[in-house]
Amino acid sequence: MVTLVLSFVLGVLCLQQLPDLPGPIGLLMVITSVFACVALRLWKCLALIVGVLWALGYAEMKLSDRLPEALEGQVFQVEGRIEPIPVVSEKRVRFDFKVSKADPGVPARLRLNWYFPKVLPKAGQYWRFAVKLKRPRGNFNPGNVNYERSLFVSGIGATGYIKEQSKPQLLTDNDPLFSLVAWRQKVFDRLVHAMPNADSLGLIQALTLGERQLMSDQQWLMFRKTGTVHLMAISGLHIGLVSGMIYWLVAKMWLRSGMLSITPYQVAACFALLAALAYSAMAGFAIPTQRALIMLAVFMLALLRQRHVSAINTLAIALLVVVMIDPLAVLSAGFWLSFFAVGIIFYSLRSRLKSGKAWKSALKIHWVTSLALAPLLFFFFQEVSVIAPLANLIAVPWVSFIIIPLCLAGVCLLFIAPSTAHLVLSFADAMLCGLMWLLSRLAELPFATFQLSVPSPLALFLGIMGAFVLMAPKGLPGRWLGLVMCLPLAFNDRPGPGDGEVELTLLDVGQGLSVVVRTAHHCLVYDAGARFDESADMGSRVVLPYLSFLQINKLDAVVISHGDNDHIGGAATLLKRMTPSRLISSVPDQLVPYHAEFCQAGQSWMWDGVRFAVLSPQSRQIENDNDGSCVLQISSERGRILLTGDIEKTAEAKLVQAYGDQLSSRVMIAPHHGSKTSSSAVFLKQVNPEIVLIPAGYHNRFGFPHKSVVRRYNEQGIKWFEVGREGGITLLLKGNAFTIARSRLELGRYWNEKPDR
Repeated sequence: MVTLVLSFVLGVLCLQQLPDLPGPIGLLMVITSVFACVALRLWKCLALIVGVLWALGYAEMKLSDRLPEALEGQVFQVEGRIEPIPVVSEKRVRFDFKVSKADPGVPARLRLNWYFPKVLPKAGQYWRFAVKLKRPRGNFNPGNVNYERSLFVSGIGATGYIKEQSKPQLLTDNDPLFSLVAWRQKVFDRLVHAMPNADSLGLIQALTLGERQLMSDQQWLMFRKTGTVHLMAISGLHIGLVSGMIYWLVAKMWLRSGMLSITPYQVAACFALLAALAYSAMAGFAIPTQRALIMLAVFMLALLRQRHVSAINTLAIALLVVVMIDPLAVLSAGFWLSFFAVGIIFYSLRSRLKSGKAWKSALKIHWVTSLALAPLLFFFFQEVSVIAPLANLIAVPWVSFIIIPLCLAGVCLLFIAPSTAHLVLSFADAMLCGLMWLLSRLAELPFATFQLSVPSPLALFLGIMGAFVLMAPKGLPGRWLGLVMCLPLAFNDRPGPGDGEVELTLLDVGQGLSVVVRTAHHCLVYDAGARFDESADMGSRVVLPYLSFLQINKLDAVVISHGDNDHIGGAATLLKRMTPSRLISSVPDQLVPYHAEFCQAGQSWMWDGVRFAVLSPQSRQIENDNDGSCVLQISSERGRILLTGDIEKTAEAKLVQAYGDQLSSRVMIAPHHGSKTSSSAVFLKQVNPEIVLIPAGYHNRFGFPHKSVVRRYNEQGIKWFEVGREGGITLLLKGNAFTIARSRLELGRYWNEKPDR
């Protein structure tokens, strides 16, 4: 049974790796393979092919409910219900909207932004909106391609924003008695009202409702460095804890009652399953809770029927049910980490740990899970917490046996005795603050985390097998070979440029600009994208994850071209996390805390045989901010690259006059995102680029790049690529030629929008 389930899951996983879904001929070949497997009795191959077909049907169903491309940018009237709890930030409210009535072509589920709403919408309410929609799309960069995938997994058929010109109308208010989402909203609001100034309010909401929107970036960083992020997601640990406590309590009480016509274990199993169901409902039946609930249900139903089901078969049944219900679950890191962790525990407990003290068993489980999950953590996050075993040894019992019971008791008391609930929750807050203090001290240790490049599939497989070999019974000879099998994980660095070579990546930061430039031993970031509100900017969303993907922990220079939000907005987050050796900008007064120096023509430096020179501005006397942008030219024996910021025709003319033929560059970042006020014919003729990279957001409201600019590029025979359509673009100047990698084309899956080939 186990091998058949694994074959089915492998088939589902294979389908999710395809850049495009198979056409009629491919589908015919798959169906023919089904009959061949049946005829030859190849049941494992049949299970794999059935997995492919199951995932294919599910994918087609999901893709069919997307906004047609022809309807992008149009305004629609929609009616429906707000389903999850909205995420409130400084300038907007974001929520998912389940459509009940709409114009033709509108998908069944939307993700909407409401900017500066006069009334805060609540989960469970029915509204009528006028919305402007576009197809599901997000920033797409190497090492950071998850947003579009999360939209697809969530069934979002379009994203957009609410038009205030057509006044939004509340049709029906939420009713907690008849709506789960409305009830969760009520609990969320009660918690905010009861603890408005609590430092750990976001953590309490995460532990009780699975809502983590109020958790700060600092808290996330601390949990990540200590390997305790899993404690803030209602998953197997929390569901198992609650159901286990209820099971033990009911079994003891039933034994003492003397009513033994029904066995205490059957009664306890029923109540434990109901408790798990209630806790999962409180968490909104999020995917991690669904997995834990299914696994627990299989085990409890076996108890009710007084059947023996082995641990490995229980896990296999849960795996099969989860993947059949949602084939896209295999795209989640949490899916693999949770099932693999449970499997490792079963493996380590089998024929071992049957005797001895419980605390020794707990210590060993902590050790084996930390070791076994390391290859997967490197694959998904390129980072493993070295102190995770110690941190979890402290945090898991602290959260499990003290904080969660207090939080759940406090939530229940909110509706019965609010004053008592406040006392209970305040105690939980104090316990959480103590835990946070301890974890923050551990996170500050210099050896807290260990980072590696993304391992190849072969290195990942060898690492997993090596972990199993290391955890084999002590009598098995050759266990040390497990360490040898893990070595490829440590020697999997991503190749970088050599001496005299330049690698440039124009990141997809929407309507904004951010460029990462690498030489053999140095790294520079030019601009950092926009800031949206107090909790969201492109520095944290895109730039830092990309640097982490490259395993870059130190920046040699940061250049902020000028003060427009779409260039400087993400700089604060970037500079707080990574202090560069040098920071230059045309607006140093906006970067005073970071000791910026003024960017001025004449500044230059050499890195690894590559020269960096600032060409503009000539002085601090600047007529407008755009023309004051830092213009940076990168020169090597392989050619030149020109980074232009937001300069317009006036600054372009001054550059032509000042530098003449020295402006000639093989590659240029389009000035001012390709606006009609830039890329003048004289400037293009002088620079004479072979390639222009345009930092313009997909379907941006400014209409960049302008048609007249694109026409000039075409007339001059310049190849141009628009980052909003291509995703992040990586260019390597090497030898006499250069290579270009277009993220959407090379890394995209079947659910991603792709550019023309």
